[in-house]
Amino acid sequence: MSSSTCKVIVRGKFAPLTEEQRASLLAQADEHDLFAARFTGEGTVTYERPLRTFTYRCLVPVTPDDSEAVVFGKAEEAATAAVRQLGADSTDLHSVSSDLEDMLRRRGR
Repeated sequence: MSSSTCKVIVRGKFAPLTEEQRASLLAQADEHDLFAARFTGEGTVTYERPLRTFTYRCLVPVTPDDSEAVVFGKAEEAATAAVRQLGADSTDLHSVSSDLEDMLRRRGR
């Protein structure tokens, strides 16, 4: 069974923030701006200073048996954990993905 890797982008909203959470996120904002965005196995969270929404980018290893729902579930679970590590919660998660091997095959045509 062959495996591949999907690039997944999870977009979500911050759950209502306390003043302490807001201050903490703003203190870390420079580390999480768009220029820090990378697709990695551990993922990266980016957000803007209004603190309404965030984006999480990650690489998810998948097998041919994994459905889109499984891939999105893995990515959204990781996104939720990453946002919690920042001291906040998330809502309204939406994901999109692309298979890196498919992209490379198409590029090689």
